[in-house]
Amino acid sequence: MGDSHDHDLTGLIHHPYRPPEGFDAPQPGVFKASTVYFPHVAALRARDWREKAGYTYGLHGTPTTYLLEERIAHLEGGKQTVLVPSGLSAISTTSLALFQSGDEVLIPDNAYGPNKAFAQGELARMGVSHAVYDPVDVNDLAQRIGARTRLVWLEAPGSVTMEFPDLLAQVRLCRERGVTMALDNTWGAGLAFRPFDLLGDGSLGVDISVHALTKYPSGGGDVLMGAITTCEKALHEKIKLCHMRLGLGVGANDVEAILRALPSIGVRYVAQDQSARAVAHWLAQQAFCAQVLHPAISGAPGHAHWATVCANGGHAARGLAAGLFSIIIRADRTQEQVDAFLNDLRCFKLGYSWGGPVSLAVPYTLKDMRGRPTPHLQSGHLVRLSMGLESPLALIADLAASAQTHLG
Repeated sequence: MGDSHDHDLTGLIHHPYRPPEGFDAPQPGVFKASTVYFPHVAALRARDWREKAGYTYGLHGTPTTYLLEERIAHLEGGKQTVLVPSGLSAISTTSLALFQSGDEVLIPDNAYGPNKAFAQGELARMGVSHAVYDPVDVNDLAQRIGARTRLVWLEAPGSVTMEFPDLLAQVRLCRERGVTMALDNTWGAGLAFRPFDLLGDGSLGVDISVHALTKYPSGGGDVLMGAITTCEKALHEKIKLCHMRLGLGVGANDVEAILRALPSIGVRYVAQDQSARAVAHWLAQQAFCAQVLHPAISGAPGHAHWATVCANGGHAARGLAAGLFSIIIRADRTQEQVDAFLNDLRCFKLGYSWGGPVSLAVPYTLKDMRGRPTPHLQSGHLVRLSMGLESPLALIADLAASAQTHLG
């Protein structure tokens, strides 16, 4: 038999008090749950985890995750979103949801590296083949789309080398061939252009937008999360079913962090864009710099296509271009000089990812990343720069001081 103390402890779990309704504040409440209560058996039996009319289990959604899903769908211009643990998970989940043995996926040569690696590893073991197409030649993509092609990945701009493709032509081609398109829209972030409404009149858009919320939506460099957004209900259900079967979920505190950061994404994106252009224009004038790879800079690969989509592409076009770009340091500088230049930077930290408050720099080896010729790129040492929220004058001074010491 229990004593009165046991009864008191039970009251900590089953106490009848409920806070009054009507509380409202700038930040939404954070609901953490695996178990979700049902009011009665009929509700337990009737609720469908695929619908947002109610709650069934924490993995399938809480008020907190539903809210972020709806806000990301609004940001992207889509109708429904699912959340996944990372940007790479958004890519892999999309692929797993759509393919069966014998299918083929086409990936641009400048795609995010782990997308290629997933195709080479997991998809190949599933009997799904892949081919790499030239992102700056729409005719090459046209020649590669075949009867087994189930998905074409798009990136605008491409990873690291930042070529902005003829996105409108790519999307029109896939529409004509009846092939599903998935766009990695992490760079555009729903701000540079609207992936589901590229022309601003509702006539042209992609089928799927994947987004690493790790980057601009988070803005803090401290959260890993991804999103998959669609407009078509049947496509969304395929992805959501796969999402459920894989058991994917995201932490409520991570969702809270992104919800807190989302209201400032526009001002942060613009500020980092402006810093990137200031730094890029300065670097273009330096003797050690062979090429600046920034879509909004005249002469960069794909600049005209960026202008068509991001500056002239309809009602949402504002000429934005994020805070990320790369440079090619002249080949007559040694790798040791380039490494020393990077090591001596103070504002720029050495680290992957981007979109956070701290500027980052990462060296890359082009031949390890590309399988096709890149005549539009100068020879030399490839370095990617991501702007944080520091003063652009401080960033330029940092680069100038280290370059003077190590690059001449």
